Amino acid sequence: QVQLVESGGGLVQPGGSLRVSCAASGSIFSINDMGWHRQASGKQRELVAAITRGGSTNYANSVKGRFTISRDNIKNTVYLQMNSLKPEDTAVYSCNADVTEVLLQVGGQSLRRRNYWGQGTQVTVSS
Repeated sequence: QVQLVESGGGLVQPGGSLRVSCAASGSIFSINDMGWHRQASGKQRELVAAITRGGSTNYANSVKGRFTISRDNIKNTVYLQMNSLKPEDTAVYSCNADVTEVLLQVGGQSLRRRNYWGQGTQVTVSS
């Protein structure tokens, strides 16, 4: 099993900055793509940013130039640096990871690829 744990959310004033982190742990062989999504109250979840293992990134148009996604492959952690925050950025931010995990079985072990999600962290932008 693999767990994703987010941290770093909170309350920030408009124009401020915040960094959220997501650490993966467990029976990890490797992590492929990682990403951040958000869901505002009454709205559908949307992709905010994603990053490949090699570091290629893509962003939602609404956050381009303000948010930066990065990752540490040694620590199995993905970060989202959010600058120039706006009230409309208020949402629950969740990370996901495309994980190849190790499964222990009688007589040996095998690999399984599976998508995991964190529990989410609240980001509120308000004065």
